[in-house]
Amino acid sequence: MQAEQKQNFTISTPFRVLNNSALFAKHEKIPEQSQAVTTSAPFQSSKDLPTPSECTQCVLHKHEILICGSAYRRACYSYHTLKNEYKFICSYPRDVTLSGHCVVKLVDNRNEITLLSFGGNKHTKMHTLIMKYVSVWSNDNDNGNEMNDPKKSKKSKKSNNLNNYNQWVTFRDNSNNPIIIGENEDDDEIGDENGYEGARAVIGGSNNHLLFITYYPKNISVFDLNTFQFIKHDSLPTNYTRYHCFVSKSENEQEKNKNYKMLLFCDKKGLSIEYNEDNNSFQFNQLRACNDVTIFNRFAYICINDIILFFGGYGWEGNKYVVSKLAHKYSIQENTWTTFEHTLPIPLYNCFGILNENNNYIHIIGGSDTKRDIISTHIKTKLNIWRDSSELSKDEIKLVVQNWVRILKIKLGWIDDFDKIIIKYSKLT
Repeated sequence: MQAEQKQNFTISTPFRVLNNSALFAKHEKIPEQSQAVTTSAPFQSSKDLPTPSECTQCVLHKHEILICGSAYRRACYSYHTLKNEYKFICSYPRDVTLSGHCVVKLVDNRNEITLLSFGGNKHTKMHTLIMKYVSVWSNDNDNGNEMNDPKKSKKSKKSNNLNNYNQWVTFRDNSNNPIIIGENEDDDEIGDENGYEGARAVIGGSNNHLLFITYYPKNISVFDLNTFQFIKHDSLPTNYTRYHCFVSKSENEQEKNKNYKMLLFCDKKGLSIEYNEDNNSFQFNQLRACNDVTIFNRFAYICINDIILFFGGYGWEGNKYVVSKLAHKYSIQENTWTTFEHTLPIPLYNCFGILNENNNYIHIIGGSDTKRDIISTHIKTKLNIWRDSSELSKDEIKLVVQNWVRILKIKLGWIDDFDKIIIKYSKLT
């Protein structure tokens, strides 16, 4: 393990240092009561969730955000980002209890995707399910009214010959044997009685055939989706790993020599993780976490290009639990942290962050507030509010250029120096 790298911490200009006492609230158990959330710049209110939700898992499919259950709530919905409406998809099986479950996208075809859901612990039934999803908005003749009518939704799916779609079914191997990830592993390999509660996972490998799972107390495992077996277990050099940030580095940073790179942040620790597929081995390098984030997990986060954005969170400070409404940015390339003056409308944890299809809006979905009330709030914010123009990807710069050329009808060649001009121009505007 290499020595810790030097960390640079800045407050984003023209933002100022914030008074922590105004941003953190003591976490006390108070009887549930309804709360109206008033949004202010830079957040906008979207239509409230069909039901209060925390610890949900969401996946993007075109203009849809698929909300795949939440803590102790089995219903799944599709939110249409253009219509600002929800539709009921299905429910998890009755014998499945959701508590910190994990959902990833296995296959992404043009008209359908395949999702994998797994989770559970020693006290609840462990599950591993898949769902082939096709859009519930394909025949949109009811203006989304089937959201509260699951029977109508099921009838509609049957009439469209979709019996094998939009329902959670048992994950099976090539011989049709049921597979439950982690069920037959030793206790030392799947952690303690908490099992996969609060686990995070990403898909990677040379053929996107490897499932990397990080889970409590400080474990990382590799599950081969082709052979349906674990091929690697290892321990993370962290204090603990649960309800944390776990992301893949952008595709253009992944090397072609079967080295797969990931990042993890949780509780005073940041890690750069590199997996060598040929040697089936991990290498861990320490990254310093932001001081304001180190005590927290259960935050919303999104990763795009070279940055990770964090919103809210929950943790132990001094002798009490606190909930945050802070927003932070981590630059992967520069290893620097930024704390924003803009914050969430309220302190929030157990919320989920996801980008829309065009990568121009961040959606923050559900969560719990300082009173431990589970809320149905759904808010969104423009991505560019939270990043500098220098953090645009090459593809985004090309889009800007194409727009300029179209508007000005320029018929000229292009030189690399123009990219620098664009960045300087966008900083001034």
